[in-house]
Amino acid sequence: MFWLVIILIVFIFQAATILVLEFRNPAKAVAWLFILFCVPLIGFVVYYFVAQDYSKRKKLRKGGSRIFREMRETIWKQAHIVDEISQMPGDRYKHQHRLFNLLSHLSESPITGCNRSKVLTNGEEAFAAMLREMEKAEHHLHVEFYIFRDDVIGTRFQQVMIRKAQEGVKVRFICDGLGSHNLSWSFIRKLQDAGVEFHFFLPPLIATIDRRVNYRNHRKIVVVDGKVGFVGGINVGDDYLGQYPEVGFWRDTHVQIEGDAVYFLQCTFLNDWKLASGKRMTETPLEKLFPPHICSGGERIQILGSGPDQEWDAIQEMCFGAISVACERIYITTPYFIPDPALYEALKTAAVSGVDVRIVIPYQSDSRLVHLASLSYVEELLRAGVKFYQYRKGFVHAKVMIVDDLLATVGTANMDMRSFFYNFELTAVLFESSAIHRLLHDFERDLEECSQIEPQAFQQRSRLQKGGEILSRMLSPLL
Repeated sequence: MFWLVIILIVFIFQAATILVLEFRNPAKAVAWLFILFCVPLIGFVVYYFVAQDYSKRKKLRKGGSRIFREMRETIWKQAHIVDEISQMPGDRYKHQHRLFNLLSHLSESPITGCNRSKVLTNGEEAFAAMLREMEKAEHHLHVEFYIFRDDVIGTRFQQVMIRKAQEGVKVRFICDGLGSHNLSWSFIRKLQDAGVEFHFFLPPLIATIDRRVNYRNHRKIVVVDGKVGFVGGINVGDDYLGQYPEVGFWRDTHVQIEGDAVYFLQCTFLNDWKLASGKRMTETPLEKLFPPHICSGGERIQILGSGPDQEWDAIQEMCFGAISVACERIYITTPYFIPDPALYEALKTAAVSGVDVRIVIPYQSDSRLVHLASLSYVEELLRAGVKFYQYRKGFVHAKVMIVDDLLATVGTANMDMRSFFYNFELTAVLFESSAIHRLLHDFERDLEECSQIEPQAFQQRSRLQKGGEILSRMLSPLL
């Protein structure tokens, strides 16, 4: 009896600790309490090392802001900043003052107006474009990926980085310590021996000891000489070329950008470099990192970052703001659909209001647990009028949103709570009609490879699957 009382007291203490520390996020608290109930003590140990530590989040934000302030003056002098709604393209924003004001104040990365973009709709096209621009590097080459594999395409990237470093180009390379944990040291040593500076972003052991294992850098960035940049959903690996038979065709979206928006891709990389290496690039003049641009295009583009280094959950707030003002259509492609309560209600409200809401998700996911959690959100949204489509040609990994003719987004963030609130993420917001229509064309073409989820058929799924969805839903804030 005595030991039962002790065990009960310990359990109550653990549960109370989680409730006190997570009182701002009830859904997350419920998820951790569920884990604690399933695996007492072990669940609390995992919570201690994995759960978000707000004091460290503030520390990361402080460091990032300091770096940005040192570059802000140079960037603002050279970039064409869109700070008035009259500067937005056409008359589409004539009655969208609230959305424009939201986007203008979300982060320290404003809308810029001197850009040119190119949408890249698969790994073959994106890799070819990245390697081609990397070959042109003359001063510096910055490369950052969540997953980087030492396979065929990874070796091609390695060869270009080695060759440019040997030519005297400053090559800096970051990989996430967890996403790229399989990258071999022999592969890394070849890069370092050639002069490439390489760092893992929060390696698992160090991150666990420092209680920052939950901070994953999910960004994919390439910046060439501060003039050309890339961002999107594509990591470096043969699977992104459809070379894995168990996955098949890999559908993804990336974007190439030239112009002032590249300044903010560069700034994000430099911030991540400081966090990964502990070094500031004082040896490189700012005019080399942020060179003046010859305005070759008039596209408006905004680069939004979110993560522990940011003051705002900018990507989630941009999505919510855009969805809230939609009048005609909201088209979303995402491999993982686990919306936070605000976005969930915004999508449901939009559909009930008559907006054409369509969401493309995979038919077969690379994570059974995440797939079940995604499906748990489908039934009620179907009743509200949201249309869901499952991509069957292979695996869809693109992270794209199109809202009316107002904007479209391409980036690294999935439509899930991990991307919105925990990971380091990056999204390009595109405002030009040509870019929006190109992504709209790609979306409509993807629908041809999808099967629509019919409400009546979906309701007939087995009790076992429904039970799995319920359990996965409880864990969804952590997935």
